[in-house]
Amino acid sequence: MSINQNLQFIQSQLPEHVTLVAVSKTKPVSDLMEAYHAGQRIFGENKIQEMVEKHEQMPKDIEWHMIGHVQRNKVKYMAEFVSLIHAVDSFKLLNEINKQAKKHDRIIKCLLQIKIAEEDTKFGMSSTDAKELITSEEFSALTNVCITGVMGMATFTDDTNQIEKEFNRLKTTFEDLKHLKTNNCELKTISMGMSGDYKLAITCGSTMVRVGSSIFGVRNYSH
Repeated sequence: MSINQNLQFIQSQLPEHVTLVAVSKTKPVSDLMEAYHAGQRIFGENKIQEMVEKHEQMPKDIEWHMIGHVQRNKVKYMAEFVSLIHAVDSFKLLNEINKQAKKHDRIIKCLLQIKIAEEDTKFGMSSTDAKELITSEEFSALTNVCITGVMGMATFTDDTNQIEKEFNRLKTTFEDLKHLKTNNCELKTISMGMSGDYKLAITCGSTMVRVGSSIFGVRNYSH
């Protein structure tokens, strides 16, 4: 199956309210352009440097999503163009995004990464942390960021029940936080689900899925 056919198949599986982020990390620009010509406009990268290089080479109507863990000292490189940052897991990071967005006179959309997995390796904040952040005075002073939703990564396991439980945990957190509307926070997006579990994620309430290998084939780790 070609990238074009893969994309068409996945799009046909998605309800209208679900956004597809094509996870293009480690993939060459030629692959991304194939997806672009098939109509895909949202691409997700997990390394800022790689995203910057691809952004420079590709059409400017693309929405770039930063889906990986973000190092604060690298925010400045993507602040001019990034559309959505998925993995915001601290006030310090948010503060830095705000500072860099201000330099470009932009408001950068962000998702709060909630820790839903049992694994210790996954980043993220608790729903209590998220609530405290959104309602804090420090946060209300950040006028160049907007929290538009939450993101979570389920445990890497074949146990569907556990994954479902974790996805439901994110949905519950979203519902808890949704009514906390402020000038710079309006929660609409639940980003969860990847190639192996996006259908389950959608059943559990996901509105944004991050799909890579089902579009581009298995990842190339060699470089």
